[in-house]
Amino acid sequence: MPACHSYRTPIEHGANHTCHGPLVKDPISYRSLAGALKYLIFTRPDISYGVQQVCIFMHELQEQHLHALKRIIHYFQGTTDLGLQLYACSPATLVAYSDADWAGCPTTRRSTSCYCVFLGNNLLSWSSKRQLTPSRSSAEAE
Repeated sequence: MPACHSYRTPIEHGANHTCHGPLVKDPISYRSLAGALKYLIFTRPDISYGVQQVCIFMHELQEQHLHALKRIIHYFQGTTDLGLQLYACSPATLVAYSDADWAGCPTTRRSTSCYCVFLGNNLLSWSSKRQLTPSRSSAEAE
């Protein structure tokens, strides 16, 4: 897809991928491409949420999931110069950032949390996790 136009974001804002729609005719190529994108997360953490969203529906693939996967590829077209970089002369200050939400995933209603740790300008560690069980409010449980 070298001549495709690029997108500014890897996923569409407010996209709600559900399990309603026509099924993908060739799920093997979809799974192969999604698996390859999972390896790119190591050097491109900006796509980790988008890849996680397209991998949720690996066993019930629909056309809308294929379009979301293609959008990530289009995003790469305009961001080939991005990625993790290590700088030789950076200040030796340790800084950490974290974020969390409650039931933020509109499809699974699971909470997500993430963090990243920098030593100077170099990213040392990062994580983005989705809660194992759906979140429920106390009013809903009663």
